[in-house]
Amino acid sequence: MGYNGQMTETTDTTPEWFSRDELEAVRGRLPILYVDAVPVRTDDSGAVTHVGLLLRVAPDGSISRALVSGRVLYHERIRDALLRHLEKDLGPMALPQIPVSPQPFTIAEYFPTPGVTKFHDPRQHAVSLAYVVPVAGDCQPRQDALDLVWFSVEEAASPEVQAEMTGGQGVLLRQALAYVGQLP
Repeated sequence: MGYNGQMTETTDTTPEWFSRDELEAVRGRLPILYVDAVPVRTDDSGAVTHVGLLLRVAPDGSISRALVSGRVLYHERIRDALLRHLEKDLGPMALPQIPVSPQPFTIAEYFPTPGVTKFHDPRQHAVSLAYVVPVAGDCQPRQDALDLVWFSVEEAASPEVQAEMTGGQGVLLRQALAYVGQLP
């Protein structure tokens, strides 16, 4: 709307995100909305058999296991954000199966201050809607992911794999396994 309350024409119809500097300023003042996705393989009856975890390099140079995760853009539907991040991290042939009505299994609240919740992100206060998403296609890690490994449910819940996850994502993974009735 223009200054007089009338609609004004805009030439930019693409939703944009902030520049790096703008994002840093916003992160210091507002919670940012994210989606977390736990990619899974299922058997013919729909039971989860494997969990896909990314291998990533953090900004500090450390290597860790991670879930698919990313920001929701302005004017973007949750299902579209899930599809965008799954394709970005797992490749265009992953064939994710987003439910008709995407209902998160939990909401994770990440704080820059350790210990407020089990979820920590030193950059920001973030609120993430978390989903378990079956994928049926061929997955090839992309973007900043070094690798994608499919773990059995037992391996994914093991202390060894949990120790490789940071920021509380291991807790989120265990919650996802409990949600689908597969926490060993």
